[in-house]
Amino acid sequence: MLFKVAMVHKNSIKDSVLVSDYISGKEASLSILINKHQQRLFSFIYSKIQDKDLTEDIFQDTFIKVIKTLKKGKYNEEGKFLPWVMRIAHNLVIDHFRKNNRMPFFKNTDEFNIFSVLHDGTMNAEKRLIQEQIYDDVRELISELPEEQKEVLVMRMYKDMSFKEISENTGVSINTALGRMRYALINMRKLIEKHKIILVH
Repeated sequence: MLFKVAMVHKNSIKDSVLVSDYISGKEASLSILINKHQQRLFSFIYSKIQDKDLTEDIFQDTFIKVIKTLKKGKYNEEGKFLPWVMRIAHNLVIDHFRKNNRMPFFKNTDEFNIFSVLHDGTMNAEKRLIQEQIYDDVRELISELPEEQKEVLVMRMYKDMSFKEISENTGVSINTALGRMRYALINMRKLIEKHKIILVH
């Protein structure tokens, strides 16, 4: 691995302090930061691509980008170092899939699987930040749907309405509402493939 990190027992030091120290010229602070978050970040990347060598490459690229950003004085995520680093790693994973034209598209066995990433109550703080990015991608997809499909999908997925309630609110039959929901999901899968959007966290 590119970064040979010495075992430093300073995990109690706040990330914000270590970042400030590194920016001030204390190079050792970066080693402490990497060592502190190495396992979690490595596991996060590996969970997406299932390839150890590629994981190491992306891990290295992530910290190269971190170093460049810190050196340029563009870091402004006070107190949120790990979520920020994980967001960089997530974007690099997306770039990797796009470059290799093998995005892990969503496969729907359950009609509402596309939205499972938005309703994971077990997510910790750093993954929640990644979730927000996915949430934005999904919202962008929804905006491209025909109006009647978008209306039903929003009522069902965001307002948690039953199809009976949707029927009453839209003035169409339950079967029509179900049909619009089905077509909305079909169209969203097409848009996911068209825009090469990754919906994993």
